[in-house]
Amino acid sequence: MFTTSNLRSVMQLAWQFVKRNGLTMSEALKTAWRNVKLQMEMKKGIVKFYFQKVDGSIREAYGTLNENLLPEAKGSEKKQNDTIQTYFDTEVQEFRCFKKANLAA
Repeated sequence: MFTTSNLRSVMQLAWQFVKRNGLTMSEALKTAWRNVKLQMEMKKGIVKFYFQKVDGSIREAYGTLNENLLPEAKGSEKKQNDTIQTYFDTEVQEFRCFKKANLAA
């Protein structure tokens, strides 16, 4: 289930949270694990999750990264941002994103 690649992703993400968001290593590891697990679940199907919006409110979202459920890609590729998680919101049928550090427990 968890490969060396997943563990590497967790550690890189945790260090990113420590450096950019000022989290303790313990908090950063917990948040990094939540992000990696969420990403793995979204690749399998539709997942319900919560994150804190920029205005401070908590948002409930239903999203997926499953290739079979995504619409046909159109337009140009955007530059990848390591601090942002993009997902397909199944309620509004659009791509959305949130800051990985704001993923709620």
